[in-house]
Amino acid sequence: ARANVEQARRNLERVESLKAENPTLISDEQLELARTNDAVQRALAEAAEHAVRQARAALKEASDQLAKTVIRAPMDGQVTRLNVEEGETAIIGTMNNPGTILLTVADVSEMETVVEVDETDIPQIHLGDSASVEIDAFPNQKFVGRVSEIGHSAISAPTRTALTPGRSAEQAVDFEVVVALGSPPQDLRPDLSATADVVTGTRDSVLSIPIIALTLKDLGARERAPRERTGDTLALGVGGERGDREVEGVYVVKDGRVEFRPVKVGLAGQNHFEVLEGLTEGEEIVAGTYQAIRKLKDGARVKVARREAREERGS
Repeated sequence: ARANVEQARRNLERVESLKAENPTLISDEQLELARTNDAVQRALAEAAEHAVRQARAALKEASDQLAKTVIRAPMDGQVTRLNVEEGETAIIGTMNNPGTILLTVADVSEMETVVEVDETDIPQIHLGDSASVEIDAFPNQKFVGRVSEIGHSAISAPTRTALTPGRSAEQAVDFEVVVALGSPPQDLRPDLSATADVVTGTRDSVLSIPIIALTLKDLGARERAPRERTGDTLALGVGGERGDREVEGVYVVKDGRVEFRPVKVGLAGQNHFEVLEGLTEGEEIVAGTYQAIRKLKDGARVKVARREAREERGS
């Protein structure tokens, strides 16, 4: 097209030169034809330029479509789930409709445990708290981790459960807590079932009691009046309404008989409570099943159950 433009231009210049030297040699029609041919060739050359740009755009689009047939992962890892096999049709996602998930790539060098925590325990958990994780697929093993994320909203919205006409109660809700494992084993896989114990606080060299020793007792308004005990002072408020009459405490053994004593506990471990007030080191208390402790009364006689006797009874 450029060559035709150049040829038409030279032909027009030659015709115009002859017309200028001798008007009788070139007619006006020949001059007009030369000028028209020059304009036509220029227009054809411009159209050819547009055609080239259009072809380049089509090539770029085809290259882009070709590049989309090769999926490149943005990170290194292992394929943990393959949803589409070779030869199957993959649907491209749109603004409102998700596309086909081809596969899932996971970085197994960094593993996290997602656990559900009750709403009553969430305030005690903080970022960086250590945790002990047990995975069902790895029995008799414990993995160390730290809390890396704490959910700011419940996993599911609370729902109301009807109790009686005109009354309802909200079901308990759970929050999501993520624990990052320190050094996961190489054969660990995603989607395994796991449980975690998060350590929210530690105490060294403090008085503690077994969880099975702590119980609740309804002292009544008279027994809850402030009083003093030998060795320590424990202030007890006077109970008014029925729902505020039960206090936590243990049964202390003195001369073979038990006496209920209110205690104030702190941190709770798996098997023990921290004692803040109410007991001193060296005192002997009663521990047992929940029903056995609840049935005890002040003044009841008790004796130490030897381990051998308990094993014979199958306790």
